[in-house]
Amino acid sequence: MSVLIYLNGSLVPGEQARVSVLDYGFLYGYGLFETMRAYGGRVFRLGRHLDRLERSAVSLEIPVDTAELARAVAETVRANNLKEARIRITVSAGEGGMVPDLTTCSRPTVLVVARAYQPYPPTVYAKGYTAIFSTIRRNSQSPLPGLKSLSFLENVLARQEAKKAGANDAVFLNDRGFLAEASTSNIFLVAGGVLKTPGLSCGILPGVTREAVLELAGQMGIPCAEAEIKPEALLRADEAFLTNAIIEIMPLVAAGGTPVGSGRPGLVTRQLMAAYRRLVTAETGGQ
Repeated sequence: MSVLIYLNGSLVPGEQARVSVLDYGFLYGYGLFETMRAYGGRVFRLGRHLDRLERSAVSLEIPVDTAELARAVAETVRANNLKEARIRITVSAGEGGMVPDLTTCSRPTVLVVARAYQPYPPTVYAKGYTAIFSTIRRNSQSPLPGLKSLSFLENVLARQEAKKAGANDAVFLNDRGFLAEASTSNIFLVAGGVLKTPGLSCGILPGVTREAVLELAGQMGIPCAEAEIKPEALLRADEAFLTNAIIEIMPLVAAGGTPVGSGRPGLVTRQLMAAYRRLVTAETGGQ
């Protein structure tokens, strides 16, 4: 059975979906995307993802209709008979002139793709991820790190660095030498009983899962700090983990070849993993 894709208001078979070669998303990476996860057919915190997309779209002067996007996501998941799914919304400025000029773009391109998702087995979470420090620096003075933009080249290059090094991910430092984020996730560490994560001014994406983790930590009475964090603090931390909508909370057991803490998933990490899954169940009814 063909995969059905939502493209500019219609569900079409995947092999028939076409985007103009003059689309600004293709020509210039001018656009945004959101990646989400569905549990039992319901997307976890869809509203938060759409709110972030809308804020970013305003800054890029791309008109979006979040109500339409919510319907498009639901229709695409339902049309493909999906329960556990990975969903991506892509919105670009649309087709325009060869010389960059937004006024030549008549309407945005809106694309929603949903595919079945098989979560990692528990053994992956029990083992945890390893990471390298990327040679690429995040520019904390640029607006781009705060946008989930189609200009994703730095992230792809960092992931390639990690792959070549035999690691699961790569951690960016920013232009001031502080921790920023990993290639597709936010980063947290635990030191002295305090949960710490780079602040928004460090040049990071304000992750939806990151936000949920901070909420949970507050409810659980875990002290939290959003701050500038030196990479040495990660190496001296008691434990660490990465977060995004697909992997949820993934223990980070080594960075730059150095074990983090005991080199195994830590107690606070495991507590937050369990709390996050309870939250998902409460909000979606899935898993």
